[in-house]
Amino acid sequence: MSSYDFDLFVIGAGSGGVRASRMAAAMGARVAVAEERHLGGTCVNIGCVPKKLMVYASHFSEDFEDAAGYGWTVGERSFDWPTLIANKNREIGRLNGVYESLLTNAGVEIVEGRAILTGPNSVRVGGRDITAQFTLVATGGHPSRPSEPGQELGIVSDDVFYLDKQPERILVAGGGYIAVEFAGVFAGLGSQVTQLYRGDLFLRGFDDDLRRALAEEMPKKHVDLRFGSIIDRTVKTSNGLLAELSNGESLEVDQILYAIGRRPNTAGLGLEAAGVEVNDRGGIVVDDYFRTNVPSILAIGDVTDRVQLTPVALAEGMAVAKTLFGGEPTTVDYSDIPTAVFSQPPIGTVGLTEEQARKAHGAVDIYRSSFRPMKHTLSGRDEKTTMKLVVDRQSQRVLGAHMLGPDAPEIVQGIGIALKAGATKQAFDATIGIHPTAAEEFVTMRERQPDPEEVEAAE
Repeated sequence: MSSYDFDLFVIGAGSGGVRASRMAAAMGARVAVAEERHLGGTCVNIGCVPKKLMVYASHFSEDFEDAAGYGWTVGERSFDWPTLIANKNREIGRLNGVYESLLTNAGVEIVEGRAILTGPNSVRVGGRDITAQFTLVATGGHPSRPSEPGQELGIVSDDVFYLDKQPERILVAGGGYIAVEFAGVFAGLGSQVTQLYRGDLFLRGFDDDLRRALAEEMPKKHVDLRFGSIIDRTVKTSNGLLAELSNGESLEVDQILYAIGRRPNTAGLGLEAAGVEVNDRGGIVVDDYFRTNVPSILAIGDVTDRVQLTPVALAEGMAVAKTLFGGEPTTVDYSDIPTAVFSQPPIGTVGLTEEQARKAHGAVDIYRSSFRPMKHTLSGRDEKTTMKLVVDRQSQRVLGAHMLGPDAPEIVQGIGIALKAGATKQAFDATIGIHPTAAEEFVTMRERQPDPEEVEAAE
């Protein structure tokens, strides 16, 4: 029997921490997990889950309008923000209970409170000192705030889920997926939305064709996009908040939402006392097996400041359990990870962007399609779906698949399997499509787009 209190002590009961705890306990380890807030972490409580519920809620305004083209008459309608928040809270409470049952049934001890590292094999939670052979840090991240004057008057994404009332006018500052998603949510629910971003085009890191296509679609859904500007200063007025912008303009709104990125939750964890190395953003530095420079301390998920996705944290938690207690040293393959942006319309993407593929592989073939979704032939809505394949010219392997349009995340999840299996363009072409669907376009695109140099020569 080990002289330690536990074989594994996990700090943070989010997606990754819960998965690691459960799997390690199933492999016979004595496990405890500490959580200072709510079980399930960011994703369940103030992230993916409540955000997706809000996305669903915001779509109904368009659905009511679209129904008319199909012969439906929809009567008087209104939206009640408190009802949405109350129902959301009830569902999150249910999920908190599910996570508690999962841990308890697996034999994991739940320790309520903030855990602080006090050494390579010890932590303190409240007044309790606990020892463990291994400690896993899975504390996630938090929204960043800007530094300009008046920033304290605004909110961050965590706060959205607990607003007492819906803002009539809201300014969303930021150009990442969180900013884009909340801009769409509030616009769909009827708020007057302005989205502000310092760059020329939002969603840096995504394929340029999808970025441009979304920038064309969002204004149709009543989002006022303003690129090339930031907030210099915010002051409180008798009618709300006045944002003074870097381009000399001013904008008065009821609420400002800062969605300018996230940072690892490492402050006050005792990492210095334990001798754990962090990077310049505060992320814990780990190797391929999630070990820090202190052999007994590991870290997974957003706190490592790498791939900030819930399914990635789950995979990392499983890898840690297998490595430490399953006799199976396990790493995680970060290539071809399918990703979604629940914008309106949504994005689904997997593999390399065109720019990344050209840098890594040289010559590539591009297949692109843009069309009006079948649903809108009767609804009359002006909306376009964009789909794209990036193919290595020499091997004909599909390197990337990208889609903007209804059900894009659901469709691209399946395409992700094909890319992971190394599918070629010929395999896509040989696959019979399901008709009529948007998804069939991925297996019917035949016309290669001209290379950039060919386009320049033609001009």
